Amino acid sequence: MARINVEIPEPLQPLADGDTTLTATGETVRAALTECGQRHRMLVQRVLTRGGVLRPHVNLFLNDSDVRAVGGLDATLQDGDTLTVVPSVSGG
Repeated sequence: MARINVEIPEPLQPLADGDTTLTATGETVRAALTECGQRHRMLVQRVLTRGGVLRPHVNLFLNDSDVRAVGGLDATLQDGDTLTVVPSVSGG
């Protein structure tokens, strides 16, 4: 089981008790997010839909790659990987 870091953007940090980085373990991105959700349910609800799908307005990077391009939530994790949550920003 891989041990990884999950980087949290400033707008979502209050949902992670103010933490900028969380640690998680799991074989896949989905498993690591599920573990994070056990500690920070509201945070993960901003990343995943109720059906467990990555929200369309949220980008999630596994190291330097968009997870959508490397297997989605089923992408395999390695020790030391970093997941970075990047909410979309829009303006007018």
